[in-house]
Amino acid sequence: MKHEFQTEVNQLLKLIIHSLYSNKDIFLREIVSNASDALDKLKYLSVSDDAFKSIKFDPRIDISFDEKDSVLTVQDSGIGMNEEDLTNNLGTIARSGTKAFMEQLTAEASKDSALIGQFGVGFYSAFMAAKKIDVYTRKAAGDGKIMHWSSDGTNSYEIDEIAVDSAVAKKYGFDDVNKSGSAIEMHLNDDSKEFASRWKLEELIKKYSDHIAFPIFLHYEQKKYDDKGNETSSENKVDQINSASALWKKSKSELKDKDYNEFYKTFGHDSQDPLHYVHTHAEGTQEYTTLFFIPQTAPFDMYQADYKSGVKLYVKRVFITDDDRELLPSYLRFVRGIIDSEDLPLNVSREILQQNRILDNIRSASVKKLLSEFKKMGEAADKARKSEKPSDDEKAAIEKWNKFVKNFNRPMKEGLYSDYANRDEIAEIVRFKSTDAAGTGENNYTSFADYVGRMKPEQKAIYYISGSDEKNLRANPLLKAYVAKGFEVLVMDDDIDDIVIPGFGKYKEFELKAVNRSGSDEDLGGDKDEAKKKEKAFKPVVEKIKKALGDKVKEVKLSKTLSGENPSCIVVDENDPSYQMIQMMKAMGQPGPDLKPILEVNGDHPILAKIKDSEDEALIKDVSEVLFNQALLIAGAEIKEPAEFVKHLNNLLSK
Repeated sequence: MKHEFQTEVNQLLKLIIHSLYSNKDIFLREIVSNASDALDKLKYLSVSDDAFKSIKFDPRIDISFDEKDSVLTVQDSGIGMNEEDLTNNLGTIARSGTKAFMEQLTAEASKDSALIGQFGVGFYSAFMAAKKIDVYTRKAAGDGKIMHWSSDGTNSYEIDEIAVDSAVAKKYGFDDVNKSGSAIEMHLNDDSKEFASRWKLEELIKKYSDHIAFPIFLHYEQKKYDDKGNETSSENKVDQINSASALWKKSKSELKDKDYNEFYKTFGHDSQDPLHYVHTHAEGTQEYTTLFFIPQTAPFDMYQADYKSGVKLYVKRVFITDDDRELLPSYLRFVRGIIDSEDLPLNVSREILQQNRILDNIRSASVKKLLSEFKKMGEAADKARKSEKPSDDEKAAIEKWNKFVKNFNRPMKEGLYSDYANRDEIAEIVRFKSTDAAGTGENNYTSFADYVGRMKPEQKAIYYISGSDEKNLRANPLLKAYVAKGFEVLVMDDDIDDIVIPGFGKYKEFELKAVNRSGSDEDLGGDKDEAKKKEKAFKPVVEKIKKALGDKVKEVKLSKTLSGENPSCIVVDENDPSYQMIQMMKAMGQPGPDLKPILEVNGDHPILAKIKDSEDEALIKDVSEVLFNQALLIAGAEIKEPAEFVKHLNNLLSK
């Protein structure tokens, strides 16, 4: 029966076949990795589910090839698939973030081969090497049917049933009704015939899949020759070509960086080495092993609501689940890795997992270990930056930390808000842009600790400004007023800063204060009596502006901070949400409150002099609207009536 591919699969196949993979070899790693996952699933069900306990579990992956016809086959004795599984797994990409990801792929495909691994659609990578793929499969503890899936990687695929006594069923052992698993038969294209060779396959398996925890057997024909080089005989041979041991259970002293890197590529479906790894063996009241990896680039679905957990749970090397978001907190969703417990029961259910004390302890210890590693990475980079002539190792430490901050600083900030128990540790890891040289320019960030180290002796608070655009924030007159007084200001342009930072509130004994909030200017000092006199003298002008703007503003005030070329600015009342917060609410489909800001004006600016002694209501209206709307623009807020703003501006220009 013929089926059309889902639109996104079609797009994906075209990208893979034509431009995406520069390194074709890795299709074999992806196919073998999928086979390993199928074995993992059956192994778990055979010890946890009564329906599967009668199944004789003989885990193996068999690779065979036909050099003459250029066919390569990877077969596993795993869980197998029924017709529904074939459609869901090989015909669709069932993730809500697909469309956005496809757009990203389309734009970046030619230069970024890492993207496909992030998406986890490794099966389709086989079409780089194959002009046609046939899948023969039977699901364990299912209806006994042998299903056949076939496609040439263009627009459609076919699914039909295979008879038990057929030649192809016998070829893959499916004539034995108890046999389950899948055989992926790849008919290689003209550019990929090299993969139908013993030496090439052996090389690739050793390179990419040596640490797959199940035996991988290579089937080949060994020819014998006489002393004149004539073939005398041949025999069919089967050799195991991988070590088939769980790498994470090995002693760290046995393993090199290369071992971890190659294992990660298989495990994480990634073409790049990991940025960092953390391997822990814990003994005592609880015995467990963890192996965590930090990828070089952020997973594509990191900000999708249906993100896939990157951590697999094992019990005594038996795979339990890779679909449990509780294994690590959500702000660490970029972490990939393995948790292997010796103490959990093998038949542990998902419901039990969620309330399990053993797992809670492992999770808590793992979070602390990861945060400690991130902190060390940051400290190593900070130390390296102080070196006059940095060594290669110091340069590598700086580059590594820059990549971490670029990719994972934002989710780490979520931890400030959500992980109360560890927020002090997280506060030492997160980084910010700043008005200080240390936080200005590409790859320059500062920490709370560094900021405090540079504070003026009498300073009581950490000052920051939040918004959606760094360049715009740096040009904000409020920020400039603080810098002019010798205060450093943290520049926060992440969309979540307005949620996280007010919720965090304090770093050590220092309160975090937004300079674009009403009342923050009290800290700038100045002659209070003089300010009151000025305010009184300017009151009539303020009242004129307030009358002209009506309910567009909550209040109009004479600014204590503005000077020079800046005639006006917007501040938000201490108890009101910020503009960025309202934009986020709208993006999530919530209406959000109608924010009425406070307009602050610079009494010394020439534009204010225009209306000081004027009673011309039209002029006052024009000046007031321009003051208000330009302040909104500078604050990165939306102007509700741009045509009106332009009209008022033109009126002033023509006078």
